[in-house]
Amino acid sequence: MDFSLIYLVHRFFYRFFDFFHHWYVDGSRWFGRKFIGMLTALDKTFAVRVTLEHFFEPLYGDYTIIGRIMGAIFRTFRLAIGLVIYLVASIIMLLLYIIWLAVPAIIVYAIVSGNGKFRLHQ
Repeated sequence: MDFSLIYLVHRFFYRFFDFFHHWYVDGSRWFGRKFIGMLTALDKTFAVRVTLEHFFEPLYGDYTIIGRIMGAIFRTFRLAIGLVIYLVASIIMLLLYIIWLAVPAIIVYAIVSGNGKFRLHQ
């Protein structure tokens, strides 16, 4: 009888801490992979890295003065738009990550304080 009670208490605490490990450690890794994947997908569309690599080259191989000026103007606008989109996407992802981190704390607070719909007694 003592063994089963000790085993159940041990499993309870193991699962309790395993949940937080899964939620915070594994969840953070998942968010990190999704964030890098999102930036990679955005880079396929906006090509910020490639645009930076070829910033001072003429556009479409047009080595005239107009081609060089238009290339710099076009690439400047492309970089600005791409960086703004990256910033907005990063802010959205950061907000989602903060919400993800806060969910267990909010649930525990609601249960402990007795506020909201998480009341254990009436």
